[in-house]
Amino acid sequence: MITTTTLPLTRRAPDHELAVGEPRFSDPQLVELARRDGDAAAWHRAAATIDDLDGAVRAAAAVDGSFAVGLADARGRVFLAVDRFAVRTLCWRLVGGRLLFAERADALAAVEPAAPISAQALYDYLYFHSIPSPRTAFDGVFRLPPGHCAWYDGQTLEIRRYWEPRFEEPARPDFEALARSFRGRLREAVASELDGSKPGCFLSGGTDSSTVAGMIKDVAGRAATYSIGFEAEGYDEMAFARIAAKRFGTEHHEYYVTPDDLVRSIPEVARHFDQPFGNSSALPAYYCAKMAREDGITRLLAGDGGDELYGGNARYAKQRIFGWYDAVPGVLRRGLLQPLLEGTPIGALPLARKGRSYVEQAKVPLPDRMQMYNLLLRLGTADVFTPEFLARVDAEDPLRQQRAVWQETGNTSALNRMLAYDWRYTLAESDLPKVCGATSLAGVAVAFPFLERGVVDFSLALPTEYKLKGLKLRWFFKEALRGFLPDEIITKKKQGFGLPFGVWATRHPGLRDFAADTLHSLAGRGIVRREFIETLLADKLPAHPGYYGEMVWILMMMEQWMQGYQAQART
Repeated sequence: MITTTTLPLTRRAPDHELAVGEPRFSDPQLVELARRDGDAAAWHRAAATIDDLDGAVRAAAAVDGSFAVGLADARGRVFLAVDRFAVRTLCWRLVGGRLLFAERADALAAVEPAAPISAQALYDYLYFHSIPSPRTAFDGVFRLPPGHCAWYDGQTLEIRRYWEPRFEEPARPDFEALARSFRGRLREAVASELDGSKPGCFLSGGTDSSTVAGMIKDVAGRAATYSIGFEAEGYDEMAFARIAAKRFGTEHHEYYVTPDDLVRSIPEVARHFDQPFGNSSALPAYYCAKMAREDGITRLLAGDGGDELYGGNARYAKQRIFGWYDAVPGVLRRGLLQPLLEGTPIGALPLARKGRSYVEQAKVPLPDRMQMYNLLLRLGTADVFTPEFLARVDAEDPLRQQRAVWQETGNTSALNRMLAYDWRYTLAESDLPKVCGATSLAGVAVAFPFLERGVVDFSLALPTEYKLKGLKLRWFFKEALRGFLPDEIITKKKQGFGLPFGVWATRHPGLRDFAADTLHSLAGRGIVRREFIETLLADKLPAHPGYYGEMVWILMMMEQWMQGYQAQART
């Protein structure tokens, strides 16, 4: 059962024992011990036989569900592990030969000698809009990546991945049999996440959340659904949420987030995280969870994971189109197309510009190609950062990280590689922390049925063409649930709880002033060029609110977090 419980709003000091989440032990003796004496007792029994990293790998690989575990023995040896998607997080720091660990990076940073904020981490944040593991916001403080464990023998720390996805391509797939199995596994996953309290879930009106809502109603006979809306054209999906709620007969609840809500809650949300976090959906997710909590909900189910398991993101189709270029004979590519479109005036003609752009992008290998429209890189690092700050960071490191993760998946289709890549960067480093942080701030537990092992393993054995059929996203998922989900939701475009921050920041005086004050405060830190901030606020944001609003948001959230962290450090 993949669940997170409420995190404390204050830093918790490192301890010699940490066992959180809801692990599922495969050893029957450990299952019984956990039932009788608690998960920590079972973990201690499992760790008692660990003498090296191989033993740590075996112990971690034998457990499913959500978990973070850290155990230190009398000899100073330490075993650390987190679940496959890092739903529960674990950070570590070496201080004076001792390996300290805690759920939050800021708790370890506060241990004397205090760890300074990392310049490289701040660069990573503005590149990714989060700080991917193993780095954290602090020098010398690290986060265990998803599906990894560690062993410290008192002198040497070794870290290894204990779970790697293995994709299969069945020779003769039977759609009807697969569809029945899929629906059954989804139902079982949802049922396993219900704990007897009032059953409820997020409902954006998209495919995943609607599926979860329908399955809850099917399993429990009732379901409460919670949706967020925005009074902004192109951002509100409440109509689709209402379609799903009506179809499944849920007890439906709605809240429309306003610009005043943002002004009131941005500092609280930003400072709740243990490091800068820029996913703008965190704030609407918080208001959604807060609404559920006020309605008596103690546990919400979320639909995160469906897109990344079953091929639902638009970039998968886009990258497949670029991949077609590899099928063009090399002599034609190098001898005709590239010289013609890139080396002659023909490439500048209106009808040829798209072809030239296509060739320029198609030539770039994955995963590098996916960063060609990275917001920070498009703006230009030399224009964004001060020279002094840039001199302290390695601007090439984020891409090296991504290439290493890309290579971990091994021999499989390009689509499956993109899925596994997204399990790390989209799920583990962005979407899951967003939902877990938002719900913990609201005081609600959260569970992710799509990340149950049965659902994940099913996706690994699904043919690539069932996930992306031609250019049809998540084809199998939609066809297997046709008749269960409303047709309007099956055919709608993906959106989610996207926040119209940029639009509001140009129209709402209070929000505009709040953002400007925050960014002017950031300008005094020597990280971002003051001239860039002035141009961003005065020219770029008004001209293209939806695009440049994202940069204003991530800069604002970083500064709000830094203000909160420094204030807490002084107390």
